[in-house]
Amino acid sequence: MPLYKILANVLAQHIHSGDWAVGSNLPSEAILCKNFKSSRHTLRHALQTLESDGLVLRRQGAPTQVISRQKVRRFTQSFNSPIDILSYPRNTYRENIVEEFIELDKPLSEMLGGAVGSSWYHIGGIRKQRDTEQVIAWTDIYILPQFASLTSEPEHTQVMVFEQIEKKYGTRIDRAEVDVYAVGAPANIAKKLQLKSYDPCLVIVRRYFDDQDKLFEITFTYHPENKYTYQMEFKSGAGN
Repeated sequence: MPLYKILANVLAQHIHSGDWAVGSNLPSEAILCKNFKSSRHTLRHALQTLESDGLVLRRQGAPTQVISRQKVRRFTQSFNSPIDILSYPRNTYRENIVEEFIELDKPLSEMLGGAVGSSWYHIGGIRKQRDTEQVIAWTDIYILPQFASLTSEPEHTQVMVFEQIEKKYGTRIDRAEVDVYAVGAPANIAKKLQLKSYDPCLVIVRRYFDDQDKLFEITFTYHPENKYTYQMEFKSGAGN
């Protein structure tokens, strides 16, 4: 084990034992180096480790402060593909109400993040549960115009649009941005969802970028209250 890790473990044990209380300052670097027969370089590396573990806070020109007796538990979330976080259950489908070519005006440009005057293809539809026909959400989908023909595909309403773009055109997601916020349903959306105007909705905005960092799809999905639950599972990192 490297010397700095050995020293970090020793210092962490002193903190865990309460030798240096939470809220107190560690001794100066000079004193620590003397007490633990360490070089300044090794000590600083050890203190960086303690800081990464969430035990101490280091600030330039100030003493190192103890902020916790226990290491921070780190959690990770693993996904095999974007489908794991960007899809809906397979027992749902979308009923397209709107299919049209558009050019972005200033309000749409600000909302979508595309250039004013740029061309897009707009798909607006209601997502329903297959067996009950219950309305789950309203979705506005904006894709580049060269992808418009996918709406004629037999499985178009059953499969996520980004999956269809990848399969038919070879454009793959390199990264995706997801925004989530609550809003009162605008009058036009409320009507489509059989709600009253400004009834609470959860809005999920998804933006998809290719390997050239080009935006090729944006979706706005409005979920009525109590109609949608998104679950995530986090696993504690090994050794933390």
